[in-house]
Amino acid sequence: MSDTLDLARELIRRRSVTPEDAGCQQLIAERLAPLGFEAHHLRFGEVDNLWLRRGSEGPVLAFAGHTDVVPPGPPEQWSSDPFRPEIRDGLLYGRGAADMKSSIAAFVTACERFLEAHPDHTGSIGLLITSDEEGPSVNGTVKVVEWLESRNDKIDWCLVGEPSSTARLGDVIKNGRRGSLSGHLRVRGQQGHVAYPHLADNPVHRALPALTELAGIEWDRGNEHFPATSFQIAGIQAGTGAENVIPGELAVTFNLRFSTEQTDEGIRARVHQVLDAHDLDYALTWRLSGHPFLTAEGELVEAARAAIREITGHDTELSTAGGTSDGRFIAPTGAQVVELGPVNASIHKIDEHVRVEDLDVLSRVYAEILRRLLGA
Repeated sequence: MSDTLDLARELIRRRSVTPEDAGCQQLIAERLAPLGFEAHHLRFGEVDNLWLRRGSEGPVLAFAGHTDVVPPGPPEQWSSDPFRPEIRDGLLYGRGAADMKSSIAAFVTACERFLEAHPDHTGSIGLLITSDEEGPSVNGTVKVVEWLESRNDKIDWCLVGEPSSTARLGDVIKNGRRGSLSGHLRVRGQQGHVAYPHLADNPVHRALPALTELAGIEWDRGNEHFPATSFQIAGIQAGTGAENVIPGELAVTFNLRFSTEQTDEGIRARVHQVLDAHDLDYALTWRLSGHPFLTAEGELVEAARAAIREITGHDTELSTAGGTSDGRFIAPTGAQVVELGPVNASIHKIDEHVRVEDLDVLSRVYAEILRRLLGA
């Protein structure tokens, strides 16, 4: 057993389904208080957030993560209670084991390891913890960043504990993410009887050619850091449930994950251009979840790569693939941001798990990054 495993298990026991924190942040604050971390508990709306800092000078290396988890799904489909952590065959099972309570536990024990050896380190150590990452992400990290900016508190390097690894711990570091832009489209027609189509106007028939064109667009070919921009229809709905009624309206939800080759304004303009060219009667609302960001080669990337090599003996790959993370709120402040955490194969799934042996390794990697950037 290890301190990291013990803390991870204690966090998993807390039923912190988004936006609930269930006392996780208080536990973390109390654990780090004797080491000189000053705690700010920040509640926005129904979301609990925590900012911890040790030190008053720059540069600031901050660990960022979330205590909220997605709902477990049907409990009877789990091999064990999702909120009663169990170890079987070298794996720790429980909701949040991989995403991302193990990382948070490793944050804490890495700080303890580092401070035991470097009590007079340079700069400052921060922890930015939210309970809103798995939810709408409105009252979480984005609000804490605004609060920090209002105090002129700057994060220089940010290590997000999202599960970035693919096959083994540390094989992938996320040094950026694509932007995410969603559209909610409603195409209006005229309801009628299927036997009298001349007396109706079928919005499905009208919209399909436009949707086909949008799905076929080559938005760009990506670049050396990002894959190509992709357009995906996430949902489509029409009809009354009766097989003899032409619907009066079609609802479509779509999403674009876009590279730095695009802007959200350019994407919106192109979509409207296509819809207008097909003479549709429509309404379209947009939601921008985040712009693409990239942390190029620099101190944080170099320290993370070197730490992984030092502790695991393996090299790592840089990637910008995958979904969004709260790094999208921190990067625009000018901070260097990378994501490094456990293997992500089981996240959000039934029987989510993480390798027990990886927990202490992750803590040691985080501590080595601290040493390389803030070691006195």
